[in-house]
Amino acid sequence: MKIKRIGICGTDLHAFEGTQPYFTYPRILGHELSGELVEVDNAPGFEIGEAVTFIPYFNCGVCIACVNNKPNCCTSIKVCGVHIDGGMSEYLSVPSSSLVHGNGLSFDELALIEPLAIGAHGIRRASAQPNEFVLVIGAGPIGLGTMEFARIAGAKVIALDINEQRLQFCKDKLKVAYTVNAKDNNVTEQLMEITQGNMPTVIIDATGNLKAINNSFQYMAHGARYILIGLQKGEINFSHPEFHKREGALMSSRNATRADFEHVVNSMKNGLVDPLTYITHRVEFNEVKDEFADWLNPEMGVIKAMVSVNEA
Repeated sequence: MKIKRIGICGTDLHAFEGTQPYFTYPRILGHELSGELVEVDNAPGFEIGEAVTFIPYFNCGVCIACVNNKPNCCTSIKVCGVHIDGGMSEYLSVPSSSLVHGNGLSFDELALIEPLAIGAHGIRRASAQPNEFVLVIGAGPIGLGTMEFARIAGAKVIALDINEQRLQFCKDKLKVAYTVNAKDNNVTEQLMEITQGNMPTVIIDATGNLKAINNSFQYMAHGARYILIGLQKGEINFSHPEFHKREGALMSSRNATRADFEHVVNSMKNGLVDPLTYITHRVEFNEVKDEFADWLNPEMGVIKAMVSVNEA
């Protein structure tokens, strides 16, 4: 692939600050990518010059997860830009089996399929149903995508974050009906009121913040499912009696599958998701070294930074 766009995600930022648990250094970042296919080997159906993206989770195909159709959590998975060097480069060689057709989408849109697929996978893990309340904690790019696919599933979405600017983004851009600031003293009371006294039946963490993760167990309805998309280095702690009496379900959601990528592509093509809404910052590749550290600053208002490469 001749790289054209590189999306910057939380994983990249956490790797930069040293808080991403799966990283070893040095490492070339970049896994939200799109580009032009310039050379192929055993890629039937793909053509030179085609706009493409790819699934950046390279799996072994033979482990217990792979044979049970869960390649996204392969026991020896190599995530491009995490376990192995990624696509912050002019060209990147990827397995032909990982390629995804552009389907007429722009390079910007193609580079946003992967982060949206993370949210789509989390919603699929949650088995979100029409009209049930889904509380998404964290209104960063992954959380926003999760809200979108909860809405597409027919759920009633509640956004919870400490950043009022991002909560306003949820209202204005994603038409999220319910937003709650986690800094409020009456979060539980607000959630009770929104859900008519029942609390949300799906809780999804997209913060990767230990305090937020531990705190959110109290928001579970009886019979609720709690899905962890966010990732952090510490140990989770919660009250066993409180969790047990709810017959709660706790599960993680790792990466995404080709089915999730296809769901995202179809949702984009059908106008259910406008991925360009997320892009708040744009830079050329040679500007990244000067801009990257600033994207960690909440005051910058970064939702999605998009890097352009090979534009000349």
